[in-house]
Formats: sequence, structure tokens, C-alpha cells
Amino acid sequence: MAKKEKTLEAAMEELNQILAKLETDQISLEDSFLLYQEGMKLLKYCNDSIDKVEKKLIVLEEGSEDGV
Repeated sequence: MAKKEKTLEAAMEELNQILAKLETDQISLEDSFLLYQEGMKLLKYCNDSIDKVEKKLIVLEEGSEDGV
């Protein structure tokens, strides 16, 4: 069974939750580092997802220019 890919919106929501946790005073240095690492992975995923969409838009725009 294939792992379902996370949506961009879900990843951004997770990032918001991580940020909220990092802003609390009740978090240890070790926990904050683990959250930071997870946040960086999510941020990379979000950036990659946005890049894919931008590339698709460029291809679509180039295709529409050729048809004009």
C-alpha cells in the first residue's frame, strides 16, 4: 500500500503547530531542536511542492503562447 502524500495545506498547518510549540516557554532545548528539524523537513516539502506547481504553470504558459 502506497503512502498517501501530504497536502501542502496539511504541511503548512503542521508548520504552524510547530511554531506555536516553539514559542512556548515550557519546551526543552532538546525538544525544540527536534521540532526545528521536523519544521525544516516540512518547509522543504512545502518549497518543493510550490516549485512543482510553478514549473507546471510555466509549461502551461509556454503552451498557450505557442497556440496564439
